[in-house]
Amino acid sequence: MDSMDTRRKQIVELVNRQGYVRFVQIKEDFPNVSEMTLRTDLKALDEEKKIVRIHGGAKSVQLVIGTDDYLGSRSIRNLEEKEEIAKKASALIKPDTAVFLDSGSTTTMLAHLFPDQSNLIYTTGLSCATELAGLSEPTVLIPGGKLNRYSISVYGSSVVRELERVNFYQTFLGVMNYEHRTGFTCGNNEEAILKRTAIQQSEQVVALMDSSKLGVKGTYSICGLEDIDILVSDGHLPEEFQIECEKYQVTVL
Repeated sequence: MDSMDTRRKQIVELVNRQGYVRFVQIKEDFPNVSEMTLRTDLKALDEEKKIVRIHGGAKSVQLVIGTDDYLGSRSIRNLEEKEEIAKKASALIKPDTAVFLDSGSTTTMLAHLFPDQSNLIYTTGLSCATELAGLSEPTVLIPGGKLNRYSISVYGSSVVRELERVNFYQTFLGVMNYEHRTGFTCGNNEEAILKRTAIQQSEQVVALMDSSKLGVKGTYSICGLEDIDILVSDGHLPEEFQIECEKYQVTVL
């Protein structure tokens, strides 16, 4: 990695760490780099969608769009755990039922392992739909809505209205975080509303969550343990949390 790549990586880390950084601070952190070069760096990083350049500085993408992470970044973390969760979840899928498959990296792994059988599958995850495209038996539907180019999903009021007309047997919920006081959370309010709608329309709610997301508080609440029937995880959940799940009659797999 050359000095330019190293410097730009450090700029992204600085912006993500602080959320918002003024240009004067960037100049102070890189005293041996010219102002013109730093402005070129910010322009290039903005075009690569690694930061958002604004007047007087830069903001993190997460802060601007209200999401917690890029799908691409999430998909390469905890791969073994995600695969284990997806294998457990795939065994729960019953043929000849309507299923909602949420967006996210773990649900994309589930879509990759989805059995080739008769199901009606609604998904808001375009990466999920891509994985499901190789199957011949299920009918796959993508609700029309706005594109979130960072999570590679669709969302918005039109998606919510469409889901309100469908009665699902199962919802497989991609969970961003869980904290005792806030419940299950994500970083985008419209996506939280969408997830709540899918929960309300479903007979059985299956939450997919690896243990690294436990104890992390997100911005927008989706639901509590009382709204979940099954929690599929990686086998590393602490005992006290499993006891809490038992209190709400949540099956932990």
